[in-house]
Amino acid sequence: MNIKLITSTILAALVYTSVAFGAEPYRLHEGDMLQVSVWGEDTLQKEVRVLPDGSISFPLAGRVEVANLSTPEVEKQITEKLKTYLPDPQVTVVVSNIEGNRAYIAGKVLRPGAILITGPVTVLQAISMAGGLDKFADDGAVKIIRREGNKQNVLSVNYDKLIKGQSLESNVLLSSGDTVVVP
Repeated sequence: MNIKLITSTILAALVYTSVAFGAEPYRLHEGDMLQVSVWGEDTLQKEVRVLPDGSISFPLAGRVEVANLSTPEVEKQITEKLKTYLPDPQVTVVVSNIEGNRAYIAGKVLRPGAILITGPVTVLQAISMAGGLDKFADDGAVKIIRREGNKQNVLSVNYDKLIKGQSLESNVLLSSGDTVVVP
């Protein structure tokens, strides 16, 4: 069986499961890959990447804004755009790759860079994924930079206390686009 098909099926099942059990639906990010198809229209089946501006291009529908939308919301948007050309389009959108769901770790860790967020990840887990702090890190001054709209917020993390079981409220769940800074 094709690995791409297996991956798509697993991701679709995860999205369905999260919706079925009341979890927040996955919101699309720049860089994510989508499989978009229209039932009965072989020429309207395409894999597309969410562009840096948060949009995709799809035949007949043109440019569609999808960033921060769920797949059912994208299906509705594409369906509305296709109604000009097709009487009753049945659109399906499946997330085939979540490459856009990343956080970043910068500074004095052993392996700085991007980490793929495939499930809930706390700042402590992210630092662990980056190999931990290097010996020159200021473990009392770790920060998370989080963008919310046009504003950036800074969240403080006292790593030293956190690994001692204190200040647990600072073990924040990371969101896509967050940057953990270790001075």
